[in-house]
Amino acid sequence: MPFERAADATHCRLTVGIATTGRKAILHSVLPHLLNQSHALESIVVCAASKDDVDAAALGALADRTRVVFAERGLCRQRNRILEDAGDADILLFLDDDFLIAPSYLEETIRIFQHHPDVVMSTGTVDADGISGPGIPLEDGLRLIRSRPAGVPNGGERPVYNGYGCNMAVRMSTVRGYGLKFDENLPLYGWLEDVDFSRQLARHGRIVNSQRLHGVHLGTKTGRTSGIRLGYSQIANPVYLMRKKTMSPCHAAPQIVRNLAANTVKVFRPEPWVDRRGRLLGNIRALADLISGRLAPQNVTVLE
Repeated sequence: MPFERAADATHCRLTVGIATTGRKAILHSVLPHLLNQSHALESIVVCAASKDDVDAAALGALADRTRVVFAERGLCRQRNRILEDAGDADILLFLDDDFLIAPSYLEETIRIFQHHPDVVMSTGTVDADGISGPGIPLEDGLRLIRSRPAGVPNGGERPVYNGYGCNMAVRMSTVRGYGLKFDENLPLYGWLEDVDFSRQLARHGRIVNSQRLHGVHLGTKTGRTSGIRLGYSQIANPVYLMRKKTMSPCHAAPQIVRNLAANTVKVFRPEPWVDRRGRLLGNIRALADLISGRLAPQNVTVLE
C-alpha cells in the first residue's frame, strides 16, 4: 500500500542541515547570517566529521537552536546522519557550509511546501556560483545578497530534474515514509549525490526550482576532494547511477563527455584553482576500470 503524505500542519517546522568537513572558518562566517531571515530560524543540525570542524563556543546566538552531530567523513554519510537527527521537522533544508541565502529564503520555502502538497523537493536560484571559478569572497557574496530588491520576490516554480545539493529542501514526511537515504556508495565528496537523492524523491512527487528562492554559493576551495579522486568520480558516479536507474543516460552521458573534454583541453592551460592534471588522470583511471569491469565509485577511497 503506497505511503500517504501527511497533511501540512498550520505551523510548518523547518530545520536547516549542514554537512561540513575541514572548513571551520567558512562555516562560522556563514552561520550567523541565518539569523537575518524574515521567518525565524528554529533549528540547525550541523554534521561534522571531526570535533575540530566546529567550535561550539563560536555559535553565539545560534547555540540554543543548533545541534552538532558527527559521522564518518563523506557527504552522503553526513547527510544521512542529518536526516536521522532532523527530529520532527516537516521540511529539511540542506545547505552547503558556504552557501548564503536571501532573507526571504526560509519563508518562501515554507510557502512552497504548504501551498503545493505534491512538491517533495525545492531548490533555489543561485545568483552567483563560485564553484565554477576561484570562489567568491564572503563580503562579495553578502553584497550580492543585499543588492537584491526588497519586497515580495517575483517569479514562481518550475519543474526540474534534480535539486542542486548546495541548497535543496525536502519534505520529510516523504523521506520518512519511504525510508529514503543518500547513497553511501558515493563516498567522500559524493559527486552527483544530489541527483541520486532527487530522483529517489521524484518517484513520489514534484521537484521544483523557484525564482523566489535566492542565494550565493561562495565555492570555497578548502576541504574539497583531490583532483584525481574527483576526476575518477566524474566518470564512475554517473555510470553507477545509470546502472542504478536514478540518472538517465541522456543526463549522464553529456556530463561525462563534458567533464572529460574540459579536463583534456584545459590540462595545458589549467585554471589556478583547478587540478586539471589530477582530474584527467582520474578520468583515465576510471575509463580503464570501466573497460576492465572494475569501475565502482568506492574505488576513490584508495586513490592518492
